[in-house]
Amino acid sequence: MQEKVNYAGWPNCVRLTNGQIELIATTDIGPRIIRFGFVGGNNFMKEYSEQMGKVGGEEWRIYGGHRLWQAPEDSAKTYAPDNSPIAYAWDGRTLKLMQKTDSAGIEKEIEVTMDEGRNRVTLLHRLTNRSRVEMNLAVWALSSLAQGGRAIFPQEPYRAHSDHLLPVRALSMWGYTDMKDPRWSWGTRYIELRQSGVRPVPQKIGMTNTRGWAAYAMDGEIFIDRFGYDSSARYPDFNSNCETYTDANMLEIETLSPMSTLGANESAQHSEEWYLFRAHVGDDEATIDKDLLPLIQETTGPEH
Repeated sequence: MQEKVNYAGWPNCVRLTNGQIELIATTDIGPRIIRFGFVGGNNFMKEYSEQMGKVGGEEWRIYGGHRLWQAPEDSAKTYAPDNSPIAYAWDGRTLKLMQKTDSAGIEKEIEVTMDEGRNRVTLLHRLTNRSRVEMNLAVWALSSLAQGGRAIFPQEPYRAHSDHLLPVRALSMWGYTDMKDPRWSWGTRYIELRQSGVRPVPQKIGMTNTRGWAAYAMDGEIFIDRFGYDSSARYPDFNSNCETYTDANMLEIETLSPMSTLGANESAQHSEEWYLFRAHVGDDEATIDKDLLPLIQETTGPEH
């Protein structure tokens, strides 16, 4: 079902629901997905209350929710404001959110399709170069998630030194990454990052995530983000197709496409699949195996 709703001070939002889960996208600004959760339940997307309902202006605002950027990060190109109304179209199955060409010369689109009989949403992100200048970029999809949860990322499968001599992944650090910060858990099978409202110092890493998933556990519910990896492609940020960032306000799960060189009117695309489950996931790795991996298997098949 699709309907127009007033949400968080924006009168022209669009709500999608299959009766179990719901998603709300803004059209007074954007493209943004400002709510995703079970019907009547918690919002997995962070909302910045002081920015709800705002429109217009030349400064970039975080707002919260899910947004679309271009990578690598650049203070001028990446932070082009999305404070103006966008166009949208509904064909009975897919909602298309379309922003006019921004100040960096990029046209942004997100296509959102919600399954009727399964708690899954498919998102197709598209960047189109509307300038006359060739651009080298990646499609960057970022979900700012609500406070108090825990992100879980898979490590690469264990390979004995005698069996495999070459590295299996890249792990990228930023200048402010502190591996001793207690919000991190560096495990054998998983990397975990906890969101904490009492720790304001940001943390971030990027990774080559060939497993193609990330999860966020919060209040007995699980958000799973599925995305692709192409071993023949080059990704930004030292070959990162998945990144995570946190501060005192939220935690982000970020996924990226391979780098593309776009001429005038050429486009690059990037897909995600979102899933919601009701489940508790424990802290230790054996419990994650028991509680989370069966849900990962439900999204794409066995996880080895």
